[in-house]
Amino acid sequence: MATLPNPLPALAADPSGRSAGLQLPPGKLVDATIDGTWHEPLLWYADEPASPTAWADLLPARRTAGLHPLLVHGGHREQWPEEWELSPDSVSYPGDHDAEDVLAGSWADVTEEDEWPGLAPAPDPLSSGDPDKEAAEIASLLTDEGSWMHGARVALVPARRSADIPAAIGWTGPLNHEGDVARLSAVLRSWEDRFGIRVVALTFDQLVVSVAAPPTTQEEAEAVAAEHFAFCPDNVNQGRHTTLPAYATHQVLGQPAWTFWWD
Repeated sequence: MATLPNPLPALAADPSGRSAGLQLPPGKLVDATIDGTWHEPLLWYADEPASPTAWADLLPARRTAGLHPLLVHGGHREQWPEEWELSPDSVSYPGDHDAEDVLAGSWADVTEEDEWPGLAPAPDPLSSGDPDKEAAEIASLLTDEGSWMHGARVALVPARRSADIPAAIGWTGPLNHEGDVARLSAVLRSWEDRFGIRVVALTFDQLVVSVAAPPTTQEEAEAVAAEHFAFCPDNVNQGRHTTLPAYATHQVLGQPAWTFWWD
């Protein structure tokens, strides 16, 4: 796999990012991992809480510098990214994994059923919104004063695509479920292709994605709910809706954002 150039080291000498066409607020570069200091920064994040437009304001960085915007939050453990126990050494390449194989294997593990129901079909393209516009709207809502993510900081991550953000930083939030987060990024790639998701926010153990083309029927939602269960069993097993039909109705059907949490 060819490694993409990482523009983050340049921010050490050019904190505003002007040489890359950016206008960044004061922030920090994160290179701390569970194995010591990484050879280059894994992400940058701002010192101050994000404004409602902060995610959208940094979206041009994807085109000009290959940096994807992200909201990061201390979460219930009040930990910021340098304390997230990042482990890039334990991550493979998302493109080396097949999303359906990943989900089918997990489905067998968490349900003890051999028959995987298969991937949910992609919605009609005509019903899809603009993924970046939807992501900007979700990011804005997450920074609202009443949101559980109020106080989040805006961040930038060098990655091939939004779905690769967790793998690019070696995020270990799902460690108790999956030791190689690149396998989950492979699933996120599939959701990006089918449902127009964007990875919008991360905490120590939570992931929020926006959804430009969510399922619009109960049957479609239940098919996606099966994927969610294989991707993140805790969402169902430890959530408010502990059956797949109920989870599909309340957490998937027509929902513009999906949130995942691993114990």
